[in-house]
Amino acid sequence: MTTIGVEEEYLLVDPIVGLPVPQAEKVRLAADLANIVGGEEVQSELLQVQVEVATPVCGTLEEVGGHLLRLRHAVGSAAEEHGCRMAAAATPPLRDGRPVGVTDEARYRAMVVQAPQLVAEQLVNGMHVHVAVPSREAGVQVLNRIRVWLPVLTAMSANSPLWDGHDTGFASWRTVIFNRWPVAGVPPSFRDAADYDRRVQRLLESGLISDTGQVYWQARLSERYPTIEVRCLDVQLRADDAVMLAGIVRSLVETALDEATTGRVPSPDWAPELLQAAMWHATRHGLSDTLIDPSGGRRRAGDVLCGLLSHVAPALDASGDTRQVTALAHRLLQNGTGADRQRAALAEGGMRAVVDLITRESTAP
Repeated sequence: MTTIGVEEEYLLVDPIVGLPVPQAEKVRLAADLANIVGGEEVQSELLQVQVEVATPVCGTLEEVGGHLLRLRHAVGSAAEEHGCRMAAAATPPLRDGRPVGVTDEARYRAMVVQAPQLVAEQLVNGMHVHVAVPSREAGVQVLNRIRVWLPVLTAMSANSPLWDGHDTGFASWRTVIFNRWPVAGVPPSFRDAADYDRRVQRLLESGLISDTGQVYWQARLSERYPTIEVRCLDVQLRADDAVMLAGIVRSLVETALDEATTGRVPSPDWAPELLQAAMWHATRHGLSDTLIDPSGGRRRAGDVLCGLLSHVAPALDASGDTRQVTALAHRLLQNGTGADRQRAALAEGGMRAVVDLITRESTAP
């Protein structure tokens, strides 16, 4: 069975008004001292109002879910010790306009010099799924095959409709913010691993990015691990929805590996402008409208999601994940995305109801 790991980024917010609070280092240290997380499992992020967690390498979705709940509870408890709350929302519902402190690391300081306003507005939290691949060459073949599904994954994970106290009209405003960096969005198609490495090296040599960590494609080869890293996902309100998405991503990678090995299915060949537009459409609407499916047709979002589940069904069956993933996917279609739920809370109870939602659901079982 293919191994998997998940990274999640969280906000730290005031429990009453929901404004981000710069307590990341205190919360990280408190979580570590609680002896229920390892030293590398809770990490600093770009801004001092964010923390990141990383699961160990997992073999099953049950392991993923167990670790995510453990880490969310550890961060949530540590946050409460310091008068704030953990919020698994991909953007803060409110900002107060004051500068947000940047974590004091050389890489982050260099980013401030490079793009100060982008850093100031980088109040975004994602979910990254690492799936093991047998080689970089195989990884590139996977990238070429899964890129057409990235808009669907983005729509399913949408959890960032609010910014500066109002509805942006986008289901995933985080995606809009992230796409402003020099190297972002859906990755291009590559001939092979050498082509991938050559193109990244040219970006480094140009000086437009300072390290490979600034290759912000929504899926990429990991430079630290022998994995594909899918990065298009908003962080999820609930841990079980994160588990669902992790299972779908793993099954997509396994399906792509099988297709590349057998050669039975050609690699999809989408025009870059169509794929970019499909991603914009998914970012704008989430699952509340239509999506562009991998055939290039525009269909109801629920039908495209069902098509995705059908596409990965053999891989889900092989890993024993079919029942869990499909049940959670059907719940998603019925109850809506995190963006839908945040908007419903805003309509019913205003910003206080949104803050209650994103802090309560973050540690729900």
